[in-house]
Amino acid sequence: MYPTAPNLVITTQNAERLRLVVELHLEGATRAAAEALDTEIARARLVAPAAVPGDVVTMNSLVLYLDEVTQKRREVVITYPRDARVEEGRVSILSPIGTALLGLSVGQGITWPMPAAGSRRLRVLAVPYQPEAAGNFQL
Repeated sequence: MYPTAPNLVITTQNAERLRLVVELHLEGATRAAAEALDTEIARARLVAPAAVPGDVVTMNSLVLYLDEVTQKRREVVITYPRDARVEEGRVSILSPIGTALLGLSVGQGITWPMPAAGSRRLRVLAVPYQPEAAGNFQL
């Protein structure tokens, strides 16, 4: 079983922007999701965007992951809430999947609670696209 708190790496730029997301969503239906994201940011090791390894899930990364409970592979882009479009595979950072995968590197896994499905064991298989590795620091 994977730990519920594996080592995370988040860029300083992502952390700064995500703290604003947390502040905007601390009220109402998204409060629990914002608090979970805040906890993950607080425990992560922060690095400069240019220093983040290319196999780490950052904001706007394309991620291939395995749900080890269902054995399903899925490819998603981790987005800010306003850009989320689940039908296009663009999941919000405030979704359980988005928060769970942020900061993990290829090969790492996490056990994460899913609202309607109990805990899931998720493992990052690949990060086919990471903005920082592509030299795009504006996303």
